[in-house]
Amino acid sequence: MRFRLIVAALGLLAVYAMPAHAQDPYARRTIYEIDPDTVQARRFDDGRMWTFNSPPLGYLEARYSIEPSQDWLTHARMGALRIPGCTASFVSAHGLMLTNHHCGRSHAAAVARPDERILRDGFYAERLSAERRVPGLYADQLVAVNDVTATVQAALDSAETDAERAAAREAVFARLSARFTENVGAGDEDYRTEITALYDGGRYVAHTYRRYTDVRLVFIPELDVGYFGGDTDNFTYPRYTLDMSLFRVYNEAGEPVEPTHFFPWSRQGARPGDPVFVVGNPGSTLRLETYEQLLFRRDVQDVGLLRFLQSRIAAIQAYQSAAADTSADVQNKLFGLQNARKLYNGRVEALRDAYYMTRIQRKDEAFQRAIRADSSLQARFGGLFQRMAAIQQEKRSYAASYRAFLALTSSYASATLRRALFAYQMERGGGAGSAQRERLMQQFRRVAAQPAELDRELLAARLHDVVEAFGAQDSLVQTILDGRTPQAAARAIVARSAWGDSASAAAALQGPLPAQDPALALVEAMYPRYQAFRSAWAGLQARQREVARQLGRARYAVYGDNVPPDATFTLRLSDGVVQGYPYNGTAAPPFTTYYGMLSHHHAFAGEAWDLPPRWKAPPASFNPETPLNLVSTNDITGGNSGSPLLNANLELVGLVFDGNIESLAGDFIFLPGQMRTIAVDVRGMLEALSAIYSADRITHEVTGQAFYRSEAAVPTPPTVSAP
Repeated sequence: MRFRLIVAALGLLAVYAMPAHAQDPYARRTIYEIDPDTVQARRFDDGRMWTFNSPPLGYLEARYSIEPSQDWLTHARMGALRIPGCTASFVSAHGLMLTNHHCGRSHAAAVARPDERILRDGFYAERLSAERRVPGLYADQLVAVNDVTATVQAALDSAETDAERAAAREAVFARLSARFTENVGAGDEDYRTEITALYDGGRYVAHTYRRYTDVRLVFIPELDVGYFGGDTDNFTYPRYTLDMSLFRVYNEAGEPVEPTHFFPWSRQGARPGDPVFVVGNPGSTLRLETYEQLLFRRDVQDVGLLRFLQSRIAAIQAYQSAAADTSADVQNKLFGLQNARKLYNGRVEALRDAYYMTRIQRKDEAFQRAIRADSSLQARFGGLFQRMAAIQQEKRSYAASYRAFLALTSSYASATLRRALFAYQMERGGGAGSAQRERLMQQFRRVAAQPAELDRELLAARLHDVVEAFGAQDSLVQTILDGRTPQAAARAIVARSAWGDSASAAAALQGPLPAQDPALALVEAMYPRYQAFRSAWAGLQARQREVARQLGRARYAVYGDNVPPDATFTLRLSDGVVQGYPYNGTAAPPFTTYYGMLSHHHAFAGEAWDLPPRWKAPPASFNPETPLNLVSTNDITGGNSGSPLLNANLELVGLVFDGNIESLAGDFIFLPGQMRTIAVDVRGMLEALSAIYSADRITHEVTGQAFYRSEAAVPTPPTVSAP
């Protein structure tokens, strides 16, 4: 699920309607059609992603008639895990870890043997000894949370310039991280502490994690069922997807971890109206940004990112078509881009929606009134909104450069161009052994090998960006194209450059940079403008961060913990209930079943709804009436993928994997009437493991029947022949 124009060119304002939502009477209305006086901010516009250091105990008791104890909160916190880009959780007393298929997909591919196609065929370790360690995969467990606001703010307030604040921030973070890590570290166990800014710096919290680095693949279904519906169904509901995977966490001795805190699987699942809780690591939201900041995103930033994603998807698809490359690495890269494209398309539409934007504007106005009503707050924080608006206007003057150089060094850029850029920067600054040169050398070494055909497509896309941003008559454009099309220029550069593959690039670094290299010539032509943009942009961003920090302090002074901070990929608790919603003139049900998966497979042609062989003729023991997916009113965003969905007893009732299309506006505003969290139902997971995959040792483990440590104790699964 998610990880992120109205065009105001020539000063003209045009607001376009977004698709209608049956439950939102304003969804298709422009700014000229709504009555702004009727639009009001509401209590949960900033969401319900509560922190564990300030849980809303009174609110939870009043809303759900439960009173979470400290033991309840500790169990919820310690049972959850953070893995790269996603959330996971302990789901057995023997270190079994549950997350999404799309979170485990690349890790499963990494342990495939030469004769295996794990993504196509799935994987199940029938014995404990068959579980495969995944290189580089780790799981972080949050073991301590400490407020360090006073210490950090004192250090930052003593600095006078942006550079001094950056240095002070780095120093105080390092000191605090070392202190809190030493407080919990013991033996061979791996602990680390991160200092996280909440409310843009209104508060600071030290999160201390225990890191587990021995994580092994246990089970992952076939891609066709784990990603059933493909990109077409992404961010939609009703859904019919078994988006799950299982790993096991091992300790330093190579034995399965035996966690004190884990989430038992509920065999009964949840019912409509039941309170449910998501414990996970939402990546980022922008709900506390000002109206003026969001206007800049609407007009420049997010539309630029959307165009970038669209062009890189087209480049990869063109390469796949020409080279017939169906490798997992390229396919996963494409999946990631397509997911991000749908996310940013929803963000841009939300930013164009006049009702949403007016509601955000009303929230800002209420905040400003609260500051003005208190003379001490006005003296400290008055004028911050005006300063933030002025910064956004300055940033608009760099819109063309932003589009031209966006993500220039990302993994979606040409490898040839990236190597040439890093080599050029090393040549220009920092002698041998300097920190800058070492940093650039590390970036140079991390540039992955790229097929020449894909390299050409990505370089051509970059050249198109430069032409679109600056215009065909621009001097830089004319220099780098020299009368050629972007495609022709890219072809010539990749074919003749020494930076096209890692071996020749490494050799080129040993002596003087190769003269007349076309990739270096391209970098040399672009660099003055690129560097000027980077320098100016960094200064503006530093000023914006400081104003945002002061706004965060003001916000906390006015609202305290009643308004949760934006998501920061740190652990949060989100409350909600299992509930369907109005949808296209009908009602989206709270649950779907395997019948829906099977009917989609038979009704729709195309590989997005194709099923693996074993699913096309399931055994007689399989019950297609079993609930498969469900929706709830919890507040989530990217990073929550793989989060456990828990009942009030902290039993697993679902596995979060997505949000509905309406939830894409959730980066800016939370709308519980229409936004939904989508999860795999625990009953659907148990049914698949038992009836389809005969994974008896796993179903016995998660239901508390038995854990098969010795090879001989494992029941022999029945033979299942795929048609």
